[in-house]
Order: sequence, then structure tokens, then C-alpha cells
Amino acid sequence: MSGVRRELASFAVVLVALCALPTAAAAKEPLLRMNAVQVAGGEDTWHAEPAFRLDWTQEPGPPAMAAAVDYRLYDPQGNPIGKTIRNTEVVNAIGRISIPPQPGAYSVEAWLENLAGEPGPHVTAKLRFDDAAPSRAIPLPVPGWKAPGKPVSLTIDPAPAPYPLSGVRGYAVAVDGDPCAAPAWCSPEEIDLPTSAETGEVSLGTLPEGIHVVRVAAVSGAGVPSSIEKTEVRVDGTAPVTALESVLAGWSRQPVQVTAVSQDELSGMTRSQWGVPFTLIEDGGEQVAYASGDRATALIGGNGVHELSFYGRDVAGNVADGQLGAPPPGRAVVRIDREPPAVVFVAGQDPAEPERIEATVADHHSGPSQWQGSIGVRQLGSEAEFAELPTQVETGRLVAHWDSDSYPPGAYEFRATGYDLAGNSAAARLRSDGRLMALPNPLKTPIRIGSGFGAEPGPRQKLAPYGRWVRYSGRLRTVDGDPVSNAEVTVTETFAAGSAPTTRTTLVHTSADSSFSLRLPPGPSREVSASFGGTPLLTRAAGARARLEVRGAVRLRASAAVARIGGTPVVFSGRIGRLGVKSPAGKTVELQFRYPGAGWSEFRTVEANAAGRFRYAYRFSDDDSRGVRFQFRAVVPRQEGWPYDAGGSHPVIVTGR
Repeated sequence: MSGVRRELASFAVVLVALCALPTAAAAKEPLLRMNAVQVAGGEDTWHAEPAFRLDWTQEPGPPAMAAAVDYRLYDPQGNPIGKTIRNTEVVNAIGRISIPPQPGAYSVEAWLENLAGEPGPHVTAKLRFDDAAPSRAIPLPVPGWKAPGKPVSLTIDPAPAPYPLSGVRGYAVAVDGDPCAAPAWCSPEEIDLPTSAETGEVSLGTLPEGIHVVRVAAVSGAGVPSSIEKTEVRVDGTAPVTALESVLAGWSRQPVQVTAVSQDELSGMTRSQWGVPFTLIEDGGEQVAYASGDRATALIGGNGVHELSFYGRDVAGNVADGQLGAPPPGRAVVRIDREPPAVVFVAGQDPAEPERIEATVADHHSGPSQWQGSIGVRQLGSEAEFAELPTQVETGRLVAHWDSDSYPPGAYEFRATGYDLAGNSAAARLRSDGRLMALPNPLKTPIRIGSGFGAEPGPRQKLAPYGRWVRYSGRLRTVDGDPVSNAEVTVTETFAAGSAPTTRTTLVHTSADSSFSLRLPPGPSREVSASFGGTPLLTRAAGARARLEVRGAVRLRASAAVARIGGTPVVFSGRIGRLGVKSPAGKTVELQFRYPGAGWSEFRTVEANAAGRFRYAYRFSDDDSRGVRFQFRAVVPRQEGWPYDAGGSHPVIVTGR
């Protein structure tokens, strides 16, 4: 293996030596030519940057190789700029050729060197540089407001001289944006209107609603844009919204002033050079108000139902009149009734209800109110105000109840006040037959009550023992003495102060002979009265008050029947009757005594507790009391807050010893 390696090494040395020897048979290096020379972006194209790239194809091609590429620059007048530049690293293209930053059409002369250092044919290419911006192009105003869905054209006033060396390629246009993607350069694809166009108009296409900003830049042949000029394009296809102010929900009793107000978010409702907006109101198809601008006012005054329509037109000419597919106008109803209703009392009274007062209310426009209305009464011939009666208001009818029992005898007149739904009112004092609405009082049959204590109406004052039932009776008759049977009579007991309860009411009915009777339960002293509430044909009546006095009750006992002089005290105790009493606590009890031949004398006053009980211990100390037979009693006197008359106990006997 080592022998093979030595043999290969010797062969390599020989080969190198042979290559280094000159030979007459070696070929001469060919001259290299640049073919299809191209300036990046085009030789005839102006560039906005002073840097260029040069590409070519080599002839002959590989395996011939270039040792270097040489080039030299010339100014627009053909004068050389600087020295020849030689590059031996990259020989298949010139990646960057920098020229002076002054605009102009420069030249580059380039050639290739072969491996023998021999230059090939020279080639020349133009390097066109222009970074100057053209003058501004002016977009002419787009007059008025445009409708959506229709193409919009923009006229551009061309950029004036002086022009850049590269000239003006055209105009870049953008809606609501920048005309060129790069701030300092516009591509050919971004030119919307070339200078070669026959007219200065460019179509913006169809635009949505709104105010659009159109930006325009003139673009040089090198793609340098001018400063941007702007104009606006206004698009509005929506009709204004109109609302009606001051419209009442119901009826009005006076003329109604209504105002239509139009609002528009885009072209607006303010008069301008682009158009004259208006707002109008129609009543039943007839125009009643018209005004330029956003507001129109009309006064609606005739009786009846007015069907109003209202709409507006904006500056752009959009109108909500319902024609040709436009939105329908607004609608509203105004109801006016300026006439009062007709009010009249019915011709006669209902024989079964003479106190029923009734009137009718009629109205041709809004109709009678079902919420307002009243009937009043006053003495006939009086100048006093009418006193309103409780009145039931129905649609087209007023019904009141006259409590004639509450009025003194005499003649009375009535007034009915009716309303319609608009609030108009009218008052009437006549019946439908033309007679004055007046009634005499008493209007019903007068009634009298006689009452008292006993099985037959007896005295109206009575003193009764404690705990006894008491008969109370009476009769109900007309003033002519006719009996009133099966009538309900209210008997009211009003108990004296300190009672519980304070009142009691009992209902009884009269018999066929007009009498009534009931037993009053035991209880405190009281006043008793009977009353009759009346009927549609009979007057109310109240009997005279009767007074029932009830004696108080008290019990007394002694702890012993014999009292030892100087010995143990005798305890007197007892309890007062408290039927129907709120509380007996604190009520006074007088303890009295007497002996043969003497009258009753008080020797002590005590108070009862909440249960009505009392107690007192008395010691006999006088020797004169020996052998004397004493009588003792307890007396509850009349006193404030005690609902019984004075009452005493039975005597108890105590003998002194």
C-alpha cells in the first residue's frame, strides 16, 4: 500500500512540471464581448435613485472566463466622470453604479478583460436619473351631492410647467387613502390617469354614502410624486328623517300648532350652493306648511280628525315623499273639537227612585267624556254656588243621588255639567222637555219614630237595678200616622264613660203594626236611641234619646260578727260590680256605719283594685262601743269615669264587746 502512495506522489510532481512548461501548442485567449447589455429597469426608463445595475451576457460564453470588468461614467454632455473603475471580484454584472445626484441622462462605457488581460469591445448604455417632483396637479371640485350606485368622475387640472427632465407620466388618484403606496415613489401600476389620456377625467367608480376625500398627485416619468392635492366627493342617497312635534294623543279643544323637524346626517337641511332643502306638512293631501330648511310649522284649527303627512328634502335632493321608491312620509293624526257638548236633564223622575238625578251628554266630534262631569244642587232662587252631588259618570250619562233627607224643606234646582273628550264643557238646568230641573223637599214620605222603655213605648228615662235586662220599644209611622211595617230600625246604645265597649248597635224590624221591641242586656248606664235609614220612598228618621241609669252594685262582708274592744281588728272586705266596665282600679268605695237611733256615717274611703276588690281593717277601741249593735255598709258613689249610678251593699252586723 505504501508503494502505491509513493508512485501517485511522483506522478503528481511530473504533471505539475509539465503544466508549467510553455508549449507552442497552447491556444490563445479569446477577446470577451458584452452582449444584450441591460440597465435594470430599462435603459429608456428614468430612475428616481442615482444608482443603477448593469447586466449582460458574455460572448463567447464559458469555459472562457473574464478576469475583470471595467466601466467609466460620462456626464450628460459626454464628459468623463472620474477614473475607470475595474472590478475583478464580480465579473458577470455591475451591481451598483452610482452617479452624481444631479438629474440628467448619464452614460456608462463598459468592457470585459480576458485572462490574458486583453480588453474586449466597449459597450455604452444610458443611465437616466431624475428625482425632481412635478408641479401639483389640481383636482377640480366635484359639485353637489352624488347618488350612491352611480359612477363618479373626477377632472384633474394638469400639472403646469416647468416639468421634470423625465416629464409627467400621469396622475395617481386615491379615495380616502394615499395615491401611492410608497411616500416618495409611485409605480406605473398606480397611475390612474396617464398624460396620454384624451381627457382629464378619471372615474372613481361608485362610492358608498359619506363625504370622501380624494387625493391626487402628479407623477414624474421617474415615478416621483408631487405634493398631494385634495378635494371632496359627497355621496348621499338617504332621505331626511322628519318628526312632528306637539302632537296630542287625544282631542284638543283649541287649535293645535304642529312643527315638522327634519334631520339629515349627510347633506343636511341647511341651504347651500348645492341645493335648497325644505320641510312641509300636508293635511289630507293639501299642503298647509312649507319652509326651506329643517323646520315647518302649521296651525291646525278646524273641528274634526286631521290626517297629517310630513316629510323633508335634503340638500342632495333626497325626499321622503313615497314617490318612485322613496321612503313614505311621516303620518300623524290631530283631533280638534272646539264645540261644547249638549247637556240636558231627563224629562221626569223615576217614581221608584225619586232621588235619582239623571242627565244626558251628547257630542258630535270627540264624544262625551266618561271621566268628567257633575251634578249640583242649591235652593231654588238662591244665588249660592251649586253644591256638587256624588256623581257617577258614564259615557253619555251623568247620574247623581240627592240625599234629600239631609236638606231642609223647600224647593231645589239642579245643574248638570258635562264634558266631551276634548275638555269642552257645558252646563244645563233644564229638562229635555224644556222645564227647569227643580224638585220640592220633602221629596219622600216623612217618617217619625216614637220610642221609650217598656213593652209599649213608655218613658224615656229609667233607673234600673244592676244586672237586669230592660225592655226598649217603639213605633215607626208616617207623619199621617200610617204604620210602616217590616222596616229595619237601628237601636244604638251609647254607654257612659268608663264602659267597654262604648257603643252597641242592634238591628230590629217593625212588625205589621209598625212596632219594634228588644231587651237591652245588663250593663252600665247609657243613652238609647232608635233611627230609621230611610228608603227610596221614605225619609230617614231618628227618635228622641232615652236615658237608662243603672245602679251600681257592691258586696261587703266582715271578718267577725263580734268585735272585742281593743282586740283584733275586724276586716271589712268586698267587691264592686264591674259588668261592662273598662277597669274598676282606683274607683272609690265609701265605708259607712250606723247604730240604733243614728243615721249612716262614713268612717273610711278606700279604693278598689283592678279586680274591683277592696279591704280595710278596723279596730274597735272605744269602751262606749261595748254592747252596741253596729250596721256597716259599702257605697260606690257617682264619680268620674264610673259608668254606674250610686249603689250600696246590704248591711252587715258587728257587735262590740
